[in-house]
Parts: sequence; C-alpha cells; structure tokens
Amino acid sequence: QVRLVESGGGLVQAGGSLRLSCVASGIIRRINVMGWYRQAPGKQRELVAAITSGGSTNYADSVKGRFTISRGSAKNTMYLQMNSLKPEDTNVYYCKVELDNGLLIWGQGTQVTVSS
Repeated sequence: QVRLVESGGGLVQAGGSLRLSCVASGIIRRINVMGWYRQAPGKQRELVAAITSGGSTNYADSVKGRFTISRGSAKNTMYLQMNSLKPEDTNVYYCKVELDNGLLIWGQGTQVTVSS
C-alpha cells in the first residue's frame, strides 16, 4: 500500500523553528519530485518547496531564506526545515510526490500553528 506520512507539525511561537518530515512507503517506482504544499481554510493549496531527484530545489517567494527542503539518504524521505516562522505560516502542510509515470500521491497533512 502506497502511503505518505508527514510528521513534525505543532504549535510554535513566532520566530521559532519546526522540522517537518515525510516518509513514503510502498512505492516501487522512481520518485521524480517531492514537495511540500500548504493550504489555509478557504484558500487554494500552494507550493511551499519542491526538490527533484537530482537535488534541484524550488521555493515560494514567501519562504525563501527561511525554509530549507532536503531529502534523506533514503530517497523516500523528505524534510522541511522551517526557521523564523511567522503567524502567516500557519497552515496544514502536505507532502506530495510525483512518480516517473506522472502519478501524484499526497499525504494526509500536518498542522503547523505559529502564535504571535
């Protein structure tokens, strides 16, 4: 069974840090891209950061310089280091993978809340 499991969300004060993790299991095909998205109530899901199998990264302008995406030595693992968090970073954060056949898989999300 294919699964993406996110962890690491929680409540933090503004200026603090959190590290999100995403572990993919049950995937036998090549993962081309892994990414983090976030969605606030009533808004569209937006890209936060993405990383390709070759290590190229892409960030939303709002998180550049504060967030860092990386993949673990086990290529089915991805991290998002979030520093200097702001209240506007409060969202549900979702992990997504794109396989080499174009299939997209989403995780169930993890809540990040930043208090002012």
